[in-house]
Amino acid sequence: MNLRDIREDFPILSQPMNGKRLVYLDSAATSQKPLPVIERIARYYREENANVHRGVYALAAKATDAYEGAREKVARFIGAASADEIVFTRGTTESLNLVASSLGGRLVSEGDEIVITPMEHHSNLIPWQQLAIANGTTLKYISLQKDGTLDLADVEETITDRTKIVAVAHISNVLGTINPVREIAAIAHRHGAVMVVDGAQSVPHQPVDVKELDCDFLAFSGHKMCGPTGIGVLYGKRRWLSEMEPIYYGGEMIEVVERYRSTWKESPWRFEGGTPNIAGAVGLGAAVDYLTEIGMDAIQGREQELIRLAMERLEEIPELEIYGPDAGHRAGLVTFNLKGVHPHDVATVLDAEGVAIRAGHHCAQPLMRELGAAATARASFYFYNTEEDVDALVAALMKAKEFFTHAVG
Repeated sequence: MNLRDIREDFPILSQPMNGKRLVYLDSAATSQKPLPVIERIARYYREENANVHRGVYALAAKATDAYEGAREKVARFIGAASADEIVFTRGTTESLNLVASSLGGRLVSEGDEIVITPMEHHSNLIPWQQLAIANGTTLKYISLQKDGTLDLADVEETITDRTKIVAVAHISNVLGTINPVREIAAIAHRHGAVMVVDGAQSVPHQPVDVKELDCDFLAFSGHKMCGPTGIGVLYGKRRWLSEMEPIYYGGEMIEVVERYRSTWKESPWRFEGGTPNIAGAVGLGAAVDYLTEIGMDAIQGREQELIRLAMERLEEIPELEIYGPDAGHRAGLVTFNLKGVHPHDVATVLDAEGVAIRAGHHCAQPLMRELGAAATARASFYFYNTEEDVDALVAALMKAKEFFTHAVG
């Protein structure tokens, strides 16, 4: 499959924006959706719509097969040992909160430690912060190097025998840093700690095998990997899922309900109380099929081509400050600031040129403070982007630089 022609699979990219060709560079926030995913969701509603698991009629069985089939696809996609290790959630945020709420309180107490990094998205910071406050637990941060990477020597120094949970982003949504989670997991396990990985920015962009990483939990979202919004995944090793209690109660997740006590189904169903997002799961399954057909190695390779080109071109722009490691040590996104110009103003000028980027603190306020920036601009690439998109980004930034230079002058 020629990735340079794949843009045609994404109908939204064919529409003009502000009279210009749409250059979508915000896939780290949410990806666009290809026709096979859009059509699969529509087919579910046209031909399969029924509630899952309990109905004995043929249409309900068809819906259940589609829903549980999606679970099987996701399990294969990330190398899980079994589909029973896949819990469907609303997204990465809910997945991480589920671990913190259900298991965290049983793991940590006063005097224990939770270890994270300064580059975490709020979704992988606040749940652990609040768990630490509630339990008198120490929240510790692995030091960040000047180039936005982690040094394993610092990891070794920070994780101790008192550490019960280590939670790290596989890829930073701000810096693009690819963290050595396999090595961090080995250190965590050596001290008896549980390893939680935020895979929101890695699962859509590169091959991920949970057995190879040896993480205990992995969280990610469907909407960042060509799937629909409102569906996400929590992978958990069977050992840990079996020890976790549900945090939502109601239909579907029960085994037996009596007047004064109840028992729960096995995982993953005990965590999916109520009617689940069936169409979302089916759409995610279609997205997995689509990405698998292209090949995650090919997707990662294409993004590396684009980020190398982008970094090379952006580094030529005077007064543009780029955050994070060099192109060889980052994923397909770049965060930057134009000296003396607020990133929201930069993004507004780029939008007028049809170039859609993100501006703000990117749900990473502690990292912004560490970088000495109130906010930044971010351009994030996916396999449907092209060299022409890089050219458009650079041209729009040059226009913004010229505009604000004259405006200030």
